[in-house]
Amino acid sequence: MDELEEIRQKRMQEIQHSLEQKQYPASTVTINDASFDEFISKYPLVLVDCWAPWCGPCRMLSPVLDELATEMQGKVVFGKLNVDDEKMTAIKFGITSIPAMLIFKDGEFVDKLIGAVPKQNIIQKLQPYL
Repeated sequence: MDELEEIRQKRMQEIQHSLEQKQYPASTVTINDASFDEFISKYPLVLVDCWAPWCGPCRMLSPVLDELATEMQGKVVFGKLNVDDEKMTAIKFGITSIPAMLIFKDGEFVDKLIGAVPKQNIIQKLQPYL
């Protein structure tokens, strides 16, 4: 019976993990000043891309973040904040160069990346917080 219980427990953990993963978005989420605090508090690990439509490097980075949102679903949630429209959050975090990526762990700011960095650099930056 112990073996059966062990199998049952393992399956329950798999189901729980699957349910938790489904609650995480599989794509980037557009956020604004009003939703920012709620968004970063809702998930354990969040990366917020601060960007603007006129920014070439921002547009280059966007598909990379879309890929990462899918690949890292269940681990990291990716948000997009248009700094032209949402100035208060940009000012609060001292965003003077874009693209800028802010990393939050349990609702607290922990790190940032500036510039259109390669996908692998973003993954390496997130790794310690996973």
